[in-house]
Amino acid sequence: METIVLDIGETLVRDDRHWASWADWLGVPPHTLGALVGAAVAQGREATDALRILRPGMDVEEACRARTAAGRGEHLDESDLYQDVRPALGELRAAGVRVVVAGDGTVRAGELLRALDLPADLVVTSDEWGVRKPDPEFFARVAEASGAAPEATLYVGDHPADDLFPAAAAGLRTAHLRRGPYGHWWADHPDVVETADFRIDALTELVGLVGVAGADGASSDPDPDPDPDPASASASVGAKVVRRGALRSVR
Repeated sequence: METIVLDIGETLVRDDRHWASWADWLGVPPHTLGALVGAAVAQGREATDALRILRPGMDVEEACRARTAAGRGEHLDESDLYQDVRPALGELRAAGVRVVVAGDGTVRAGELLRALDLPADLVVTSDEWGVRKPDPEFFARVAEASGAAPEATLYVGDHPADDLFPAAAAGLRTAHLRRGPYGHWWADHPDVVETADFRIDALTELVGLVGVAGADGASSDPDPDPDPDPASASASVGAKVVRRGALRSVR
């Protein structure tokens, strides 16, 4: 692997403050909004649908502008980063890997991220590129920013439909991160298991993947299912499908 590209939300940055600030803006307890976000994720919907449940017909972008105008816009500091971010990115760069941060976010979010001086070669958001995930053009820009061949570029993210599937469709290698509501809820869905070259629980695992995947496209999972019984495995997958529900896929 020559380049590793990382998503932003629930990959590098915790969304706790984000949803707590929305709950405060809407005048509801944080756990109420959190429960609705979880319900939306479990149904394969966008997390922002939780806001529209509380305020039917809400224009989320307009509400964002209103919050900014009221002095309650985006905020990001060191406490919003997951604890493994700096160690993992630092070790990757020390290993000679190009590190790129590229995910959905506003221009302001890009400024805030760069102000944190992360150990990365490039930090960029979708609004700065003018295209959002899962648009194929976003991943074309990722491939361009990588500076390496697609098979030597690994895209890391938590969201199957926004990160994993479109990155794989663009010919990039993929790592699904079991983190945040999307990452945990959909981690064992058959489409995720089939598509991801790697499935990881922490960014520090990426260091061990450098040089592991060859250009033959073979998939690997650091945590494979140890059950050798095909009948048992089939029953297990069936149970997961029933519990997980229908994944909104862009494959």
